Amino acid sequence: MEEKLNQILTESLKEIANANDKTSLTEIKVKVLGKQGELTSILRGMRDVAPEDRPKFGALVNEAREKIESAILEKEEVFNKIELEKELAKSAVDITEPGINHEKGALHPTTRMFNKLIDICVAMGFKVVEGPEIETDYYNFEGLNIPKNHPSRDMQDTFFITENILLRSQTSSVQVRAMEKLAPPIKIISPGRVYRNDSDGTHSPVFHQLEGLVIDENVSMADLKAMLTSMMKKVFGEETTIRFRPSFFPFTEPSVEVDVSCPTCHGKGCKVCKGTGFLELLGAGVVNPKVLEMSGIDSKKYRGFAFGFGVDRFAMVYDGITDLRNMFKNDVRFLKQMK
Repeated sequence: MEEKLNQILTESLKEIANANDKTSLTEIKVKVLGKQGELTSILRGMRDVAPEDRPKFGALVNEAREKIESAILEKEEVFNKIELEKELAKSAVDITEPGINHEKGALHPTTRMFNKLIDICVAMGFKVVEGPEIETDYYNFEGLNIPKNHPSRDMQDTFFITENILLRSQTSSVQVRAMEKLAPPIKIISPGRVYRNDSDGTHSPVFHQLEGLVIDENVSMADLKAMLTSMMKKVFGEETTIRFRPSFFPFTEPSVEVDVSCPTCHGKGCKVCKGTGFLELLGAGVVNPKVLEMSGIDSKKYRGFAFGFGVDRFAMVYDGITDLRNMFKNDVRFLKQMK
């Protein structure tokens, strides 16, 4: 028995040393150490060994098992190392090879201008207020002193859902809601998306507005002009000037169109401003007392001023964009220029 054990040990160690891969190593392990393996058969034959010799023979069997298992583990480590080296060779990185350029994205011009304008207004003490894009006729028109059949409604090609429900054509509707809920003094801006049935190089069915409202006991047109001058200087530069021209809006009286000195030529005259030196960018005025009264504000005690402009138009002037439709095409060639 002992001679056979030594033979099994010698042959097993030799086969393990000559194994070429993990598969052949597994076969040797099963052949020698498996349930029907050679070493297992030796253990079953211990019943033929004299009782007094069994402890010694058992120790020899265990020693042989440990040597074989140890040899198998060492050989497995060799195979594992070879496999690892192969994997590392496949995934090797050439540090001298030029890297892959990952382009950085950029904010959309409208988003960037929204952020800029909101930051300026918040720094001036305005509170940001938002409202629904699907509005009632009252908040979009009547609460702003634009009753049904009023001629000024023809100035806006509105998307009506029903006779009384519509896609808001101006964020002024948010101001009406704010006047109903807030007690003066009020100082808010209402940025957001608006809708009108109009589409060409300078108009879009979907566009963006930012409107402001200030209501207090002692506010005037002079305050409005001073505030807008400061705001436009922060947007377009310190050399910027503005001018007021008389206009008409049902919700303000008096009303003005506000022109800003052309940021491209700085008032000298160019093709952007059509030689005038100024660009018409927003409308403003003193809040009509009727609007205050309809919202429950005492027009004898309080006055207010309001202003509003198209954020997309501001972005076009700021970034030198000539066609508004480019802002809504999601053309990557256009967007790449905005970095």
